[in-house]
Amino acid sequence: MKYRTRTFYTDKQKSEMWGRWQRGESLSSIGHRFDRASSSIFPHLALTGGIRPRARIRSGPALSLEEREEISRGLAVDRSLRSIARALERAPWTISWEVRRNSGRKAYRAAQSDQRAWDCARRPKACKLSYNEALCPSKEVEGACAGERTGEGLIAHGSPAWLIDLGYLDPAQ
Repeated sequence: MKYRTRTFYTDKQKSEMWGRWQRGESLSSIGHRFDRASSSIFPHLALTGGIRPRARIRSGPALSLEEREEISRGLAVDRSLRSIARALERAPWTISWEVRRNSGRKAYRAAQSDQRAWDCARRPKACKLSYNEALCPSKEVEGACAGERTGEGLIAHGSPAWLIDLGYLDPAQ
């Protein structure tokens, strides 16, 4: 059996997909338009419960792609972070933080940094306890982080009660 490679749809294709879905077309007819099976269309629509997601917009104080490009050009010619910040009319710590969290002075790339910012801004986020080893040091706690059943029933994510029960937190604090 021949398998197809994974298809990444462009924003325009996704918009067309949503438009056809809202007009009442079936998954199979939408899939036929893109020369794909309905099973490859379904995950895109099901991700938001069949409701078109709102267009994502950047937060006002967030760095734009153009500002990140300027940071990248400044780093390439070995300008100081303060002079880059002055040119962008931003606080020096903003530029410092941006560069440090995106591979540092030597490896900073504007497009990758911008994509990472978009990805990090996506909601909803996974519970930090589910993927952070430092917050879940023991097997008992790891099971609690994963939401496994304990003797008292299902532990709710984000609740510090299970940390108190296991002796990691002092309830008096």
